[in-house]
Amino acid sequence: MIQVFITGGTFDKEYNELNGALYFKETHLQEMLEKGRSRLELQTETLFMKDSLEFTDLDREKIQAACAAATSNRILITHGTDTMTQTAEYLANRIQDKTIVLTGAMIPYKFGSSDGMFNLGSALAFVQLLPPGVYISMNGKIFPAGHVRKNLARGEFEAI
Repeated sequence: MIQVFITGGTFDKEYNELNGALYFKETHLQEMLEKGRSRLELQTETLFMKDSLEFTDLDREKIQAACAAATSNRILITHGTDTMTQTAEYLANRIQDKTIVLTGAMIPYKFGSSDGMFNLGSALAFVQLLPPGVYISMNGKIFPAGHVRKNLARGEFEAI
């Protein structure tokens, strides 16, 4: 079984047509899994729905505590891309006996042209195959925590 923790991020943002703002209503994860015809045994839990730029150390502590308490040793976390690398490093310094993969999207799922479906599918494959450690999965690539950054000029993650 794979434990999935939902924390918000662009993955789950909605668009307010009246004022152009992005906001959170509910997670789109179940809909994405159904459209992707996933047959994996998953246990999902929403920890919170926030933009990762608003994450605090308390939020990262909550994620870490949930990972530590999870009975599964394979964990997927949906996360905003802006501070995903920080959370990955935070977890890598505290949890060594589980495989944890963080993923997200650059474009909200509800926009229709999102990279979220591909990233979710890739992350679900990676979390089943990788040895214990903390990783970031974006755009079909996998990066160990502490060895990746978000390249803002190119709009993608890259190894460092």
